[in-house]
Amino acid sequence: MESESIVFSLFLIFFGAAVIATLALTIRQSLIIAYIAVGLLIGPSGFALIHDAQLIQNIANVGIIFLLFLLGLNLNPKELISLAGESSLVTGISSILLLAMGYLYSQLFDFTVTESLLVGSALMFSSTIIGLKLIPTTVLHHQHTGEIIISVLLLQDIIAIILLLVLEGSANQSFGWMSIGLPLIALPSLVVATHLIEKYLLMRLIRSFDRIQEYIFLLAIGWCLGVAEAAEFFGLSYEIGAFIAGVSLARSPIALFIAESLKPLRDFFLIIFFVALGANFDLSILSQIWLAALGLSMLALFAKPVLYHLLLRFSKESRGRSKEVAIRLGQMSEFSLLLAVLATEMQLISHQVSFLIQFATLVSFIGSSTYVVMKYPTPIALNDKLRRD
Repeated sequence: MESESIVFSLFLIFFGAAVIATLALTIRQSLIIAYIAVGLLIGPSGFALIHDAQLIQNIANVGIIFLLFLLGLNLNPKELISLAGESSLVTGISSILLLAMGYLYSQLFDFTVTESLLVGSALMFSSTIIGLKLIPTTVLHHQHTGEIIISVLLLQDIIAIILLLVLEGSANQSFGWMSIGLPLIALPSLVVATHLIEKYLLMRLIRSFDRIQEYIFLLAIGWCLGVAEAAEFFGLSYEIGAFIAGVSLARSPIALFIAESLKPLRDFFLIIFFVALGANFDLSILSQIWLAALGLSMLALFAKPVLYHLLLRFSKESRGRSKEVAIRLGQMSEFSLLLAVLATEMQLISHQVSFLIQFATLVSFIGSSTYVVMKYPTPIALNDKLRRD
């Protein structure tokens, strides 16, 4: 794509987002809905002003990396480790039950066993973007809520990565247990290596040049993307690497400055991310799958929060916190979108089932984000009393 085409695409994204966001705020709707609507309007299913929506999606994924990095900066590693047992229980049981729920639901529409399993798998995961973008990271009494959410989402990311590796490997004759085992070995190895580099090199650089804010800004970005690239190289994901990079700096006195300086950069890419979601959806197939997709999204929006609430209460969390965490996790995931696309490319599911998953995911994004923005403190709340960054 030529440079002027990229500039034109960015113009469409941000000018369109500004216009639609103004309308959305006027009628008291979430900004995320406005961004997705812009994508639908300018994408191939709308006025086709952007033809290469996948390129925009690739650019937007940088926003996810920065989002995970900033969340890691706000989490104390010791407190995160203390939540591992609770998170494993909640994530493990909920994943099994949601997989079964999605499978049984899909059987009502006579999907194949493989298609039903993949629909169930798509229902298992909650959105890192929705869940984390709407957490007010600077509000002290939300820290524990954020720690629970990020620990659950991190374990879900690991499950999703293993599932994607199995799908990719099933088409590869050289696929074996090493393809799955390597990421499981790489995760603790990367954590240890990151800790050592941070302790013996990174902190010395920060202490030496902490008065030069521009240098700290560059060092933070380099550290985030460097660890993210290392994680991807060893079979994990950019997002997990960025999160590990952030947690490694969480104890540093400079962490708050880094978090504040990177927020505008994060928001820039996240706007592109949500616009790209809308631009990549094919509306022409909607008439064939809307009923089944709507039912699947209702499972994500209503059944999933009930399940999370019960599991968190069983884990001795308070009623209020359990309800809030459950609702914040009550949607499908960007991993669901990736799973649908990959399975279609491998001819494991039909295009109809793929778009069913994609449409249900978008509906759950819109429904969940709208309710959270209206009900709980978020950085983009419509009510001034609920707006927290």
